[in-house]
Amino acid sequence: QVQLVESGGGLVQAGGSQRLSCAASGIIFSIYTMGWYRQAPGKQRELVATIASTITSDGSTNYADSVKGRFTISRDNAKNTVYLDMNSLKPDDTAVYYCNARFRSTGNYWGQGTQVTVSS
Repeated sequence: QVQLVESGGGLVQAGGSQRLSCAASGIIFSIYTMGWYRQAPGKQRELVATIASTITSDGSTNYADSVKGRFTISRDNAKNTVYLDMNSLKPDDTAVYYCNARFRSTGNYWGQGTQVTVSS
């Protein structure tokens, strides 16, 4: 059974920092592209950042324009965990953040989400 469990969400003031973690189980974590997505109230879910596998690919990262220079995605294959370090947070970053694990066309899994609220 695949599980992606996010943690680290909560309330933070604008300009502050927060780290999200996503612990994966039930998959061969190292071969998966891992990502963070978010969904604000009344809006569609959107990509925040992805990080490719370091085994089947080059471990490259990709960011939404809105978070470039502020957010950093990283992974620890030994711990089956992906992180999202968020700095200079803005009220517009308020959303439910979801962890995603994807492997070609055979695997696509989601976590339950963690709420991040940035107060102005």
